[in-house]
Amino acid sequence: MKQRFRILQRAGGVFYLHDNQTGKRKSLETTVKLVAQRLLQAQNAAHEQPILNLQLARTYLSATNPEMVKRTWQQVFDEIIKTKRDNTADRWIRAASDTSFDVIKSLPLFETQSHHFLKVLELGTVSTNVYLRRVHNFALDMSWLLAPVLPKKQWPPAHFTDKRAVTSEEHQRIITLEWDAERKAFYQLLWYLGGSQSDVASLRAEDIQWDERVIAYARQKTRGVACIHFSREVATILESLPRAGVLFSRISKMHEKHRAAEFKRRCSRLKIEGITLHSYRYAWAERAMACGYPERFAMTALGHNSKAVHRAYSKKAQFKLPALEDYEAVQRKIVPMPHRQQAPSDSVAGDTVKSS
Repeated sequence: MKQRFRILQRAGGVFYLHDNQTGKRKSLETTVKLVAQRLLQAQNAAHEQPILNLQLARTYLSATNPEMVKRTWQQVFDEIIKTKRDNTADRWIRAASDTSFDVIKSLPLFETQSHHFLKVLELGTVSTNVYLRRVHNFALDMSWLLAPVLPKKQWPPAHFTDKRAVTSEEHQRIITLEWDAERKAFYQLLWYLGGSQSDVASLRAEDIQWDERVIAYARQKTRGVACIHFSREVATILESLPRAGVLFSRISKMHEKHRAAEFKRRCSRLKIEGITLHSYRYAWAERAMACGYPERFAMTALGHNSKAVHRAYSKKAQFKLPALEDYEAVQRKIVPMPHRQQAPSDSVAGDTVKSS
């Protein structure tokens, strides 16, 4: 093994340590050759020991699991993408193409150190932080890493931009401006159903049970079931849409980023900022919370992964959720009863006193 350091003696007699890799020199602050040689040996030994340890570990691991010492982070990305479907797979493919990951893509997992991850995080964005965590955790769960590259407490926090809901006034302005009937109905169903843009765009006539006034569909992202009893307002919108096949023939064929860009152009014309199509989902959840809609109802309507979804709800569920609009109307009609003044207690210290 070629030694990294050697010593040089300047004209004044002082010995210097020369780094053969970087070309840098450092004074050993001695004019005694024997002392300089001992310092040189110590420096080379300190450098060679980690390399020797790494070579020994690589030899042992190669004997038990040859793939472990050769597996790169690019292969980890590839394995994760194989487990994903549809839009989730597309998001992972886009995430893997982030140039920040070029720092580690060809690097074997076995040789990865914390400074490699820190460099990726320095070059990347919030999304880079999120996906690097997922890739790191996947490698740990698969036992492809012997120990975490970055301890959990040392990960830089991911600071997300604030998200907000669409207000009722903003929604009315958007649908009033919208001249395309299909797109207008799409925005209206987002408001009433609280579904994600991909789920609502992919709704089919077969997902509607008119006799029971129920819409039930499998979410594309989680495969959980979203099930909701629709109101008269929603029924009016659905009656204007096809009675067979997909409800939005043109919008369903668009990529989600194109639907989002189209919505952003509408908002720009109205000078509305800070909202996306996903903001309709926030709006539905906030309306549900404001009127006291039970949380288990809201979780099912939004199609979140939960015990309620897996155990009780499906297209043929006997229990049907009330429409949010109907529930809001009922809550407004409820008049709280005045508190009745309680009569003075005749009990003292737990014993009942009979009046004569």
